[in-house]
Amino acid sequence: MSKTRIVFVHGMDGYGIAAWPAQHLLAGNYDCLFLKRTGFDATEPPVATDFEADARIVTDALGQGGHLVAHAQGAIAAVMAAVERPDLVKSLVLVEPALLSLTAELPATTAYREYVEPLFARSAELTDTAFSAEFRRLTASMAGTAAVRTVPAESSARIAARIHLQAPQWEAPLHIVPGVPTLVLTGGWEPLYEEIAEYLATTGALHRMAPGGHRPHDTPAGAAMITEFIAAQGDAAGA
Repeated sequence: MSKTRIVFVHGMDGYGIAAWPAQHLLAGNYDCLFLKRTGFDATEPPVATDFEADARIVTDALGQGGHLVAHAQGAIAAVMAAVERPDLVKSLVLVEPALLSLTAELPATTAYREYVEPLFARSAELTDTAFSAEFRRLTASMAGTAAVRTVPAESSARIAARIHLQAPQWEAPLHIVPGVPTLVLTGGWEPLYEEIAEYLATTGALHRMAPGGHRPHDTPAGAAMITEFIAAQGDAAGA
């Protein structure tokens, strides 16, 4: 029998299999695909965020269907794909999801946007290095306790260019949530992500916390929550 597919969608701090160090072992029971979103490549030049293209990458990777696991900005593409093709999504796991479009009127999201938006307004005036440095300074409190992942190894100039080219998360075309079994995993430390998780819980999602900063899925507890939630949706073997 074929293995059930799991598609992993990374955030900003790494891509491909390197972004999911605690999920590698799932490949023993599942057909795991670790994606690279638009502009994330070790050799091709970084390109601007393309929400629709990222969603197509996710939909294509699902093939005949499977589970979706996404972190931070990667949750945007995952939710867009799940809204467009809920028939392909067995379950959805969102780790510290940056779904600011859904909570635009709520206080923590509003405060974050007011804090960061002036930087995006000046984007054209700044070099990659200057924008990246200021973005990291403004969002330093949101880095959590996890170190920034730099695997695959890339130059600081390439990473800075990619950060500079990102679109504001609140511009993502998200208006509804998909009607599929959903787990939202947060680190329990940043009001923005807790606000988003609590909003998703009102729509039927299951919200769980595992201390671990912005990468709770790297912790044994967080990784176990993901594994158990996916297993509860069906057997690993079989399409």
